[in-house]
Amino acid sequence: MKEIIKIFEKYKGYARMKELRNQKIHSRKIAKAVSEGIIEKVKPGLYKLVNYPWDEHGSFADVCNSHKKAVICLTSAADYFELTTFKPSYITVAVPHNTPNFKLDYPPVQVYFFPNKYYESGIEVIETKSGIIRIYCKEKTIGDLFRYINKIGEDIAVESLKEYLKNRKERNIPKLLEYAEICDVKKKVEPMVKAILS
Repeated sequence: MKEIIKIFEKYKGYARMKELRNQKIHSRKIAKAVSEGIIEKVKPGLYKLVNYPWDEHGSFADVCNSHKKAVICLTSAADYFELTTFKPSYITVAVPHNTPNFKLDYPPVQVYFFPNKYYESGIEVIETKSGIIRIYCKEKTIGDLFRYINKIGEDIAVESLKEYLKNRKERNIPKLLEYAEICDVKKKVEPMVKAILS
């Protein structure tokens, strides 16, 4: 099992079936490592090392590793940036509109299919101990929350906006309104910003 662990450590805790086969690891050995709890399956063909020094964003890295177009969005992004007290029970993730369905064995995800107009802007790439995560910036996250206000709830969208505006050093109102416009919610967001700040 030591050789399997070494391979996973080389790839920062993750390995694909293809990489394991290239290293002459037989599928029986992989199955044994899973049954012994050394590695776990994230999705077909992708595994992670259980005892790797993951940080609290390990599940975000799982999602971003499992699909190269996946971007953490909406309630999960709001939670990451500490804009909301709401703790989602699954990870909200955006992919481009025409992406084929993707399923993960773990963690639980709610996939949103964003048209390119909404998908492409505001993506930040953050390096964590658990690996690279792609996530929408705070301003784009707020725009998306207002865009999905009927599905997600007004309370989360408004709480996130208020929390964002509280931080005078980090808030960027022109940038916030620019993303509100990209998300077609400027008419909703702008009067609220004025009301909260007045």
